[in-house]
Amino acid sequence: MRSVRESEPVGPWGRHRLQLLLVAVVVGALGVVTGVVILIAQSAQSALIVGDGAPPGGGFGAPSPASVRDRIAAEPMASLDPAAATMPDPALTPVPPLVVPAPIEGRGPAGVEVYGHSPAGAVAQLAAIDTAVLEAMSLVQAREVHADWVLPGGPGFEEWDLTQNVAAFLRGARQGAAKDLSTMVRATPSGGLIKGLDGPDWVLACVLLDVEATIQTSYRMGWAHCHRMQWTGQRWLIGAGAQPTKAPSTWPGSKAALVAGWLAWTPAEGSER
Repeated sequence: MRSVRESEPVGPWGRHRLQLLLVAVVVGALGVVTGVVILIAQSAQSALIVGDGAPPGGGFGAPSPASVRDRIAAEPMASLDPAAATMPDPALTPVPPLVVPAPIEGRGPAGVEVYGHSPAGAVAQLAAIDTAVLEAMSLVQAREVHADWVLPGGPGFEEWDLTQNVAAFLRGARQGAAKDLSTMVRATPSGGLIKGLDGPDWVLACVLLDVEATIQTSYRMGWAHCHRMQWTGQRWLIGAGAQPTKAPSTWPGSKAALVAGWLAWTPAEGSER
């Protein structure tokens, strides 16, 4: 097992990374052979919960919501060797579950499932947003999801990490604005983590997805993702503010995933995911 260490966080799927992990570009007439698994885990149980509305020690008065939320978003997370994303090293200790609710609406805006008002619901909502974008691997679909699920003040479409990853995947795979019909992308939530809360209506949610993308041959990896989630009275949306610190990417169910604090994605009874 690679030990947890300070290192560069896993960034967008740049060309070099795609060549190594997601897209094996075969020179000549063979074309492109790709595959990837993205594992995103989120959990309310192993969360680092900071920012419960109380003023920091030694300060005067309560901090503003923005400062509390910015502090939660910027809080460092475990930094792993990038190889942890592609290393199947099963954990020998049982991983605690994160029980995620069933959606309250099967198809909401942009075809994304809608989840209820709870911390675990916020985690499930982020996973549903990620899944809708990654499985489509389409810039048009990503733009539609962004318009319907990101609040003003949140990441712009071009700066959104999901947009950048879709664009990088399509560039590396030598495809257009959307994946070819011969390309399959499947995303399955594998774990979850709630990094922090600020009252009942704001959650810093993180997911670990098992995503496999295949053109001719498949390749797998883990990829972790966090966002500020804001309850608007009807549904969770990605909230305003700078994008959070990168979460540690690990192979699902691995020793590294356990060390990083990811919990096992466990659908509630009657839930498909």
